[in-house]
Amino acid sequence: MKSANKNRLIFALGVALLLRVRAAEAVSLGANSCSASSCHGGAGDKSSQFVTWSQRDVHSRSYATLATARAARMGEALGIPHPEQSSRCVVCHAPLAGAPPGTGADPAEGVSCVSCHALPDGWLRGHTRPDWTHADRVAAGMRDLNDLYTRANTCVACHQNIDPEIVRSGRHPTLVFELDGQTQDEPRHWREIPPFAGAQAWCVGQSVALREASWSLLNGSAASDRAVLTWQGLAWLANRSGLTSASAPHDAAAPSRNELVETMATADQLARRAARAWTPRDTWTALRRLSATQGDFLDAGIPALQQAYRAERLVLALDRLVGALPPAERGAGVSSQLDRLFELAQSQPDFAPAEFAEAMGSFSRLLGPGESAVAGRQP
Repeated sequence: MKSANKNRLIFALGVALLLRVRAAEAVSLGANSCSASSCHGGAGDKSSQFVTWSQRDVHSRSYATLATARAARMGEALGIPHPEQSSRCVVCHAPLAGAPPGTGADPAEGVSCVSCHALPDGWLRGHTRPDWTHADRVAAGMRDLNDLYTRANTCVACHQNIDPEIVRSGRHPTLVFELDGQTQDEPRHWREIPPFAGAQAWCVGQSVALREASWSLLNGSAASDRAVLTWQGLAWLANRSGLTSASAPHDAAAPSRNELVETMATADQLARRAARAWTPRDTWTALRRLSATQGDFLDAGIPALQQAYRAERLVLALDRLVGALPPAERGAGVSSQLDRLFELAQSQPDFAPAEFAEAMGSFSRLLGPGESAVAGRQP
């Protein structure tokens, strides 16, 4: 992994960073330090974070997956005899594995509190003070996960970027980063303050995903074939959503360096803008424009596999956008037709663009007239 890529792996709190904690003033990095019933190990809604994470969250078991037979077979294919000890694996599965002795870090905890909330030397002792606001905690070094842009940047590193050799092994599960759906699937151990629209999280996440896909190709740190197809799907989605001027690729050619640089900047701007403000009009703009892409899947000049990557991102987008609507603003039959689209997009090798296009036409006709109804509404 190149050093620049390591810097983008937010979960990877390496030895150099951890050594900022002076031995004489060290605070524990282990999740158990948060587990007291008077802190985050209690039973109430405001104190059960450790219990929720340790008992229900797959992040707490991410290190354990490195000791499975599947991980061993993957290691054999890559020349890694002990995945649970390899920096290529623990960088995401156990970010604290490189912490020096005496810090209380335990690799077996997997992705724990510090991985997401940041190194606690500045904020641990004061973060429970009743006179500290959220802004005080952030100023002390706690990562501001209430901000969707920051949250997306924290998660994308390990949920999208991956060692290209591991991808080429064909054994690692395919990673598709989608912030809203993955947030909703996460066992909730927090309150959303302020609350946000699911469509907003979707837009921020897909914009950050496009930026990172562009960066990976630009720096040669991605497995070429799948990375190009992923980038093409994300760039097409951003363009057709109507929320950005990012260009939509029209053929199977890899993007040029200038295209990647431009797309990185455009995608990052969109992510920042969407994290700051989102309205019902934005949701309907994206939904209407994306539901009208039937003709794109009838373009015989686009290879079927490239169309399949487009469809994969599209059905995820439609799912999150429809899910963000009040039930009264969803057309009858939309959900069942969306299930049909998911079914058609499921198998990339067997993807049939014309059949998918026909289903997209039906989906578009089923949508309700909600855009005009919410045109002037404030979030």
